[in-house]
Amino acid sequence: MTKLAENSRGALFMMGSMAAFTLNDACMKGLSGELPLAQAIFMRGVPTVVMMLVLAWALGQLRFDFPARDRKLIAIRNLTEIGAAYFFLTAIFNMPIANATAILQVLPLSITLGGALFLGEQVGLRRWTAILVGFFGVLLIVRPGFDGFTIYSLYVLITVCLVTMRDLLSRKISAQVPTLFVALSNAVSVTVAFGLVTLFTEWQPVSGGALLNLGAASVLIIGAYFCAVSAMRVGQVAVIAPFRFTALLWALLLGVVAFGERPDAITLLGAGIVVAMGVYTFSRERALAGQPSA
Repeated sequence: MTKLAENSRGALFMMGSMAAFTLNDACMKGLSGELPLAQAIFMRGVPTVVMMLVLAWALGQLRFDFPARDRKLIAIRNLTEIGAAYFFLTAIFNMPIANATAILQVLPLSITLGGALFLGEQVGLRRWTAILVGFFGVLLIVRPGFDGFTIYSLYVLITVCLVTMRDLLSRKISAQVPTLFVALSNAVSVTVAFGLVTLFTEWQPVSGGALLNLGAASVLIIGAYFCAVSAMRVGQVAVIAPFRFTALLWALLLGVVAFGERPDAITLLGAGIVVAMGVYTFSRERALAGQPSA
């Protein structure tokens, strides 16, 4: 398969992942006034794990004969997934989903930076500049020291660091480890971790509407996990990562339609700067590869 075909597949996986993750986030945010965070994540996780176990068994991907190096990488990746789930879902329980997702749009830039620092990928002066300008856009969204700033903005920035680490680890896992197994491992780890937390919290009754949200979130998170892992295991990180920006379109739409949220002008300006710098990074990567710009 050519590099262009691999990048196209990776881009499609990334767009699918962003749609599924954002819709899942909206379902989970819908539970914020009804269920504690740990209970919501655990109840979403149980059917998710069961469905993924059945799917992995049916596809013959439920096996454990991997090198010790891969097992270690998967274990570390699981820890980053647990942390990301806690910090991001806590944030969207307490802040507009579009604002949180806008901050997450710095991920293509942080992953490009991580690819340069830890994977030896080449990043030139122009893309370093795009990274710096992109982080300025994030500051416009977060606005530290102003009235709009909250601790939950920092939670999303912590999520950025954890997801960057998670995706770079995905690149290091060998091809003999099935993608579905990696996703299943994530789901099991998150479910078990938050299941343990529920032992020390008071459970709340679950309404019919909450059950519908949890069921939809369970299905969506399976697709999100699978597509996210697949996206980072094919093609080039710097080419695929910018397609994360499609999450912002979903978040803005869902924020307005489902939650009546309307980001202010400065937030939209910051999001626009971040997206523009990510698109520039994408175009620059394609130009250096001798491909026509999108």
